[in-house]
Amino acid sequence: MTIPLLPELPRSDEPPVTERRNPATYDIDTRNTLAILKLINDADMGVAPAVRDLLPALAGVVDQTLRALRDGGRVHYFGAGTSGRLGLLDVAELTTGYGLQPGRFAANIAGGMPALRGQVTDLERSERAGARDASSVQPGDVAIGISAGGSTPYVAGALEYAQRVRAYTVLISSDPRAPLTRHADVHLCADTGPEVIAGSTRLKAATAAKLVLNAFSTAVMIRSGRTYSNLMVNQAPVTAKSRARANHILAQITGRSDHQIDAALAASGHDIRAALLMLEEGLDA
Repeated sequence: MTIPLLPELPRSDEPPVTERRNPATYDIDTRNTLAILKLINDADMGVAPAVRDLLPALAGVVDQTLRALRDGGRVHYFGAGTSGRLGLLDVAELTTGYGLQPGRFAANIAGGMPALRGQVTDLERSERAGARDASSVQPGDVAIGISAGGSTPYVAGALEYAQRVRAYTVLISSDPRAPLTRHADVHLCADTGPEVIAGSTRLKAATAAKLVLNAFSTAVMIRSGRTYSNLMVNQAPVTAKSRARANHILAQITGRSDHQIDAALAASGHDIRAALLMLEEGLDA
């Protein structure tokens, strides 16, 4: 499907709020080490309340995502730099931690693997690169752009493409006046204000984005039935740590002995839910 692209985003003379100077830290370079750390920590104190303010809107995004996943849709993250890395980190945890099938959540970062390793790339300035990476988005999918200042051209191209193919589009930013809201059905804005160091959005804005992504994907996993109470019973026990966790989970739920749990896990092919059924129903291992 060939879709025409919009021109590159016009640049505004007024910088995003995340690029402005923070009056509370004008003299940060004259402070001693402890004072610097306290200023950073003071600024961080405002992140969680800013995220709490957007929770009603986030709940709607979670519910729409559940509908999309039930209909066979996928979730796509798009970001550049730190924002892109946060998306990749979130997706990486879902397959092992919750047994999510690979590909149901996908993360895209401007510049691909070189950008993940921290190499600077100009592709974050390219709408065409974003649209190209969004070419796998289908009608009914969920496309989530992550952009601290809400103006990254790469994210613009991705969300504009997703919008045109009638995907559900979401923007996560820290700027209430983010230009990319025109490409988003929902704007999840954690208004964290100017950074301690102007433009260093790996600080408050990135922390807020991480909290939003954590809450979003965890709520989707819970509502999808991938937990039992507050336990990860759908995780893939592929490492020594995860296998030990599987035993601990089953012990908490059933109160059975290590021998019984080990036998059930072995018989179930280390499927925690199947092992739980065996132990609860008294099925032979």
